[in-house]
Amino acid sequence: MNPFEMVAAIVAITAIASVLRAKYGVVRRDKGEEFIARGPDPEAERLRAEVKGLKERVAVLERLATDSSTALDREFDKLRERD
Repeated sequence: MNPFEMVAAIVAITAIASVLRAKYGVVRRDKGEEFIARGPDPEAERLRAEVKGLKERVAVLERLATDSSTALDREFDKLRERD
């Protein structure tokens, strides 16, 4: 193994180790490493709920866009009758 390959291998190993440490929540502190447990993130849950709502709205819009025009007219008539 020539010196260039050895340096490339060391860089690759270091990069892989850094990615794995970040994935599993290991943080370096003053003298050693510490594992940080991740709990449920309220912001992520809020965003998941928002995405779910948006997917439902898109599904309704897709249904309206792909239905024939007579079906759409019937839907409008139903809405007019409600009011």
